[in-house]
Amino acid sequence: MNNDENTRSPQPEDGAPATPEASVPPLAAEEVSGRQRLLAGLWPPRLSRAQLIVALLLFGLGLGLAIQVRSAGDDGALRGARQEDLVRILDEVDDRTQRLEDEKQRLDDQRTELENSSDQAEEARKQTREKERQLGILAGTVAAQGPGITLTISDPARAVAADMLLDALQELRAAGAEAIEVNGVRVVANTYFAGEGGDVQVDGEKIEAPYEFTVIGQPQDLEPALNIPGGVVQTLEKEQATVVVERSDDIVVDALRPAQRPDYARSSSP
Repeated sequence: MNNDENTRSPQPEDGAPATPEASVPPLAAEEVSGRQRLLAGLWPPRLSRAQLIVALLLFGLGLGLAIQVRSAGDDGALRGARQEDLVRILDEVDDRTQRLEDEKQRLDDQRTELENSSDQAEEARKQTREKERQLGILAGTVAAQGPGITLTISDPARAVAADMLLDALQELRAAGAEAIEVNGVRVVANTYFAGEGGDVQVDGEKIEAPYEFTVIGQPQDLEPALNIPGGVVQTLEKEQATVVVERSDDIVVDALRPAQRPDYARSSSP
């Protein structure tokens, strides 16, 4: 009996349960230690140059694939559209293209019109200036220069009368004279001669022999007109006058008349 009691396990006092010893299992401790080593190996990352290049290449490849997929998605949207929608889209594109073509044509036409208008305006101004010059020559308000002749009449007998000089003027006009002056007096449409031999006046201005006509026109037309049989030269020579006709390629008529405003005539143009 005593031996059994001595070998029996001691019981806790007051009936309290026995507490197991607090200890960490060896397997759990090994797992914690392995996780820590893994984290320590991954962070911070240690990339070599080759790994970095490979990572960049993979990133670029992925970006390209994403763009291609997106483009394929847009094309797929058109391929998946109905025929009516595709026809409508095509019509809208055609209409837009036609509007742009029409606008371009309109701008081209406008540019051409402006260029033509500018050319026409310049041509009109040029014609106006030429017309003014021609009218100025006829009116005696501008000087003239060109080919022509010089007609010199010497009158030692003082027998040349005004009507003889007027005949010479009329003959020159009929032969195509464009500008004439006599002894420094410009001849115009209403020019007149007056007086007898030795006392001749042109438009009220007295002139004396020798009488010199400076004429612009075609010399080959003017000189023969004066030398026709029974014409100006023969008539003057009968009065013992001496007549000399000289041709020239450069005759200057620079005697001028002041511009006069007509008393009654007015322009009929608006």
